[in-house]
Amino acid sequence: MSVSAEPSLLVVSNRLPVQAERRGRTVQWRAAPGGLVSALDPVLRTHGGVWVGWPGISREDSADTGSLAIPAPAGVAYAPVELSEHELSAYYGGFANRTLWPLFHYFVGRTVIDGAAWRAYEQVNERFARVTAEAYRPGALIWVHDYQLLRVAHHVRRLQPAAAIAFFLHIPFPAADVLRVLPWSRSILRGMLAADLVGFQVPSYADHFLACAERLLGCDVDRAAGIVRYEGREVSVQAHPISIDTAQIERLAAATPPTADSPVREILGVDRLDYTKGIHERLLAVERLLERHPGYRRRVRFTQVMVPSRERVTEYRQLKREIDEIVGRINGRFADGAWSPIRYLVRSLPVDELVPLYRRADVALVTPLRDGMNLVAKEFVAAQLENDGVLILSEMAGAAEELQEALIVNPFDLDAVADALHQALAMPEDERTARMAALRDRVRGFDVHAWVRRFLASAEVAARRARSSAESAADVVRRRLAPWLAQRPTLALFVDYDGTLTPIVSRPADARLSDAARQVLEQAARNPRLDLTIVSGRALADLVERVGLPGITYVGNHGYDIEGPGTSHRHEDGAALARIGAAARQLEDLGVPGALVENKGATVSFHLRGVTLAARRDATRRATAILRSHHLRVVSGKLVIEGRPGAEWHKGRAVLHVLVQRHGADWPSRVRAVYLGDDVTDEDAFRSLQGIGRSIRVGDAAAPPTVPADFNLPDPDAVVTLLRWLASGAFAGGPR
Repeated sequence: MSVSAEPSLLVVSNRLPVQAERRGRTVQWRAAPGGLVSALDPVLRTHGGVWVGWPGISREDSADTGSLAIPAPAGVAYAPVELSEHELSAYYGGFANRTLWPLFHYFVGRTVIDGAAWRAYEQVNERFARVTAEAYRPGALIWVHDYQLLRVAHHVRRLQPAAAIAFFLHIPFPAADVLRVLPWSRSILRGMLAADLVGFQVPSYADHFLACAERLLGCDVDRAAGIVRYEGREVSVQAHPISIDTAQIERLAAATPPTADSPVREILGVDRLDYTKGIHERLLAVERLLERHPGYRRRVRFTQVMVPSRERVTEYRQLKREIDEIVGRINGRFADGAWSPIRYLVRSLPVDELVPLYRRADVALVTPLRDGMNLVAKEFVAAQLENDGVLILSEMAGAAEELQEALIVNPFDLDAVADALHQALAMPEDERTARMAALRDRVRGFDVHAWVRRFLASAEVAARRARSSAESAADVVRRRLAPWLAQRPTLALFVDYDGTLTPIVSRPADARLSDAARQVLEQAARNPRLDLTIVSGRALADLVERVGLPGITYVGNHGYDIEGPGTSHRHEDGAALARIGAAARQLEDLGVPGALVENKGATVSFHLRGVTLAARRDATRRATAILRSHHLRVVSGKLVIEGRPGAEWHKGRAVLHVLVQRHGADWPSRVRAVYLGDDVTDEDAFRSLQGIGRSIRVGDAAAPPTVPADFNLPDPDAVVTLLRWLASGAFAGGPR
């Protein structure tokens, strides 16, 4: 599939390219500002496609105004994602902008860690994914944008496994030691790695991502090739520096009347109000210039254009007050007659008003404390038709990796910024011309339209590579487990029964081992280097009858009953057994159609798989109340509710008990332990083995687990494939 013949493009961004404005009980639409819209709108118009995003109006407001009819160009469809006021506050104002934004910009002290905001972010990302999956047509490229939607690709991949997906991050990506501050950092990485191509502004951000995938997820990473092997796919990780519509800036610059000669030299800063932009530090650097070089008084003026942003957020209102105060202080200190050193414009200016400011400026002072790219620097360069301006650029901006002919400064070093201002204002004409000519040549040679073309071409290649390099899930786990297993002579293998060795069925009595599963278990039981344990929530006698292999260990009743070579454990709390029996009888008396009550002695299970969807919630509530009334611990699984004695005992404790009984308290020095399970109840074993063993989750991993596993397998067939390799003993070089 060539880019020129692309059947469609599916763009997914936080907002649609049009914004809703409520006027009474009606909604009016206007084009949204921004370079992304101007870059991608022509591509969608040419190739046809869909743009998925929030329409700019809450669900509550849209309900008041009736259905939203969004005008779209011919061949283009807009797919709105509805968000409530609460979701906007928690997902966008909360997790996206109070957690991810400061953390990714290295402002760790400003980062808010809030579990409720994370859950809202995950839910909204999943909703974006559902809308995207519904709009998807085979052959289209799904292109997801920016930090608000880091988990969308993960959910889309579950809904449309064969889709070609690309992701581009417009802000910085932090180093591993910064990202790991976030409790959900691994979920964020998994979300991004579900794409075929993960794009960043500059190579250093891509390098950070590769390091995070390697260090935090344990992925195989080829840094030279920019490849991460994840879930059996090769994910391409590349830098694609975004640019501007150079031709538009040059047209507007050419239409700007020449500036009359003035004895006052102009310095310009243009920023959105944000603590990452370094406006406070920049003003202090201008003050430092006037202190150290008094000759510039009355001869220079600094114009700061500040676009209001997040005015309802307390931190941003405080930041604006601080900037207002420092502007007033500096002007009060140095003003002389009609001259003030700082002109301060607080408003949003369209590009046709910004370009004349670029043209009049002798120096652009672009000094963010951290920035993904910073397109103001490139716009200023494009507007210098006579090659006579000077760009001072923060080394913390992504643009600094491209625009090396600028005067590069550390924005935290006020003396260095003041020196750079002096150097720029005193720079000889031939040096100014040489520097700016080189900058303009680079910006002109790679504009935003070239950026789109190159990214789409790279996404096509990456999707092809991901498809051609796909490994089976079992092969992935085998390849990653092998070096670790080979370090010990013995493997202690714990395998859950229902949902792991056998598919989940409506009636637990119908869960029987397949011939292939039975054969591989028999082979595993014969291998002297493999110590096999079957784990289940079933009653121990039922489990032994279903597996029927001598010489292995069985763990029933979620660990309350254990029997095997060298180990035995029984839960013998008579009072608890009586409570469980009484609870089982009351659950039977509920008479819920389709429900199944299973009294296993040490535990009781209330199965809901046969209960209609409409009746499940009420049945769950009533069953939970009964179990709690008998002072039993309630544990929810896959369409089952378990009642257990109050003692803190579970599959994880049982696994450790078996390991100690079979191999001694220092078992980690001689044995590798691996646990395979599919249910919430298996997460206790995942947790118990964290750091001393390995866990493998079986089934769809779309919902983030409470306790993440080290690896994933999709179904019992993949489990059998992996067990066949383990049973052969190949993990330790084969039987001796």
